[in-house]
Amino acid sequence: MIPYGRQDISEADISAVVEVLKSDFLTQGPVVPAFEKAVSEYCNANYAYAVNSATSALHIACLALGVGKGDLVWTSPITFVASANCALYCGADVDFVDIDSASYNMSVKALAEKLKNAEKLGRLPKVVIPVHLAGQSCEMDKIFALSEKYGFRIIEDASHAIGGKYKNKAIGGCQYSHITVFSFHPVKIITTGEGGMCLTNDPQLATTLNRYRSHGIVRHPSEMTHIPDGPWYYQQIELGYNYRMTDIQAALGLSQMNRLDEFVAARHSIAKRYNELLIEEWLELPWQHPDTYSGLHLYIIRVKKNKTAITHLQLFEKLRNAGILVNLHYIPVYRHPFYDAIGYDKKEFPQAESYYSEAISIPMFAALTESDQQFVIDAIKKPSGHQNLF
Repeated sequence: MIPYGRQDISEADISAVVEVLKSDFLTQGPVVPAFEKAVSEYCNANYAYAVNSATSALHIACLALGVGKGDLVWTSPITFVASANCALYCGADVDFVDIDSASYNMSVKALAEKLKNAEKLGRLPKVVIPVHLAGQSCEMDKIFALSEKYGFRIIEDASHAIGGKYKNKAIGGCQYSHITVFSFHPVKIITTGEGGMCLTNDPQLATTLNRYRSHGIVRHPSEMTHIPDGPWYYQQIELGYNYRMTDIQAALGLSQMNRLDEFVAARHSIAKRYNELLIEEWLELPWQHPDTYSGLHLYIIRVKKNKTAITHLQLFEKLRNAGILVNLHYIPVYRHPFYDAIGYDKKEFPQAESYYSEAISIPMFAALTESDQQFVIDAIKKPSGHQNLF
């Protein structure tokens, strides 16, 4: 079986985790801050806070930006449900902005039009969450310009994108956002098993993110409501969560950071070969915006309608039956029963609907061998119903 994604664990990774297991600290020790420092320095961000999942990171990012009941958050419909759920956790409402037909990221044109209409209705979003699908950055400079015009805050959902660049700067530096979120799930570019991280350049947001990830508790006297009772003293000053990352997870992530650029380079080499060998009239291959250097978490092909005898569903099933565990990233969020009950109109998202009817994520991970990649390529190009003649 060839999965669409897979972690790459080295002996050095294993040794780093074992070292923590033999240490005095399994959690809340020195390795989490070391991992945070490594990521913040790589991305050139002032602050980084590791948590137990990117979902948790999105949640506390919304909380830190003051999202609450009656507020409105917009995101892309082509994303994992966590990008929208994080707003609902805060009691806010969620809406979606259609995707760009080429990048599959949030369309700047659609966003601008939706903002213009929302301003007339007096219902502008408090936060917009652009999603860097497959590791390619959204057009963040244009989205940031719209934020300054309309007054919303920005959370970059860069769950797919660590190691990527936008305008020659590392994604995660928050040049065009208030908070950036990474994911370290096993199929992502680097992994901590499960885990995520928030990055920001704002010291006040940093302090708030830190509180929310750990029960809303503070230990520094400057953050307390009165003078401490003694050196043992701490205060819970708001309702926070137990979203902390362990030192065990952080040790794996810190070790993986040593190979981040290597992983991304390997993904680009694999993508280059796909680009060269999958040139078919009926296939649409991923397009990269010239301002971006993608982390290439995913390689997404599209089956052009009326261009081939094989349908989107048939190709998906053919590849699965061949032992190639392709996937579809993602079902538009508004199509899920929970969101469908809210009452979104599919007609508002024509590009997302078109994408959903054509997209397939084929294997893309740093350790994908050339022979396995060739097997995938041959399986895609082999005509449906083809038989060998003996």
